[in-house]
Amino acid sequence: MTERVAKLGAAVINVSDFETEKTFWAAMLGTGIRSEFPGFCWFEPQHDGGVMLALQASPDPGATSGRVHIDTQVDDVDEARGAVEGLGGTFVEEHEAAGFRWAIMADPEGNRFCIASGH
Repeated sequence: MTERVAKLGAAVINVSDFETEKTFWAAMLGTGIRSEFPGFCWFEPQHDGGVMLALQASPDPGATSGRVHIDTQVDDVDEARGAVEGLGGTFVEEHEAAGFRWAIMADPEGNRFCIASGH
């Protein structure tokens, strides 16, 4: 087994009606919101060790990255980016919002995912 690059953090749904989707998924999962800032929200996992569901507001959900993608947690975004590229993945772009930094990456077939230093 190889050393882990990232920990699975959340399954993310890109949505156009953020408030409606937030209300729906809170009721559907029966969980509260773990953290939120404008256009982003992470729900509490349903059980210890569970994966979170997250919502991301998007004016055109699915246009470039698909409607659903995964977020992973890493200790260091730059170090993880290098490791992902070493495994055959590619860098797409980097973002920062409200002090939160993440990089969008793609696996060898072009499936996009994010690497972030926790949230």
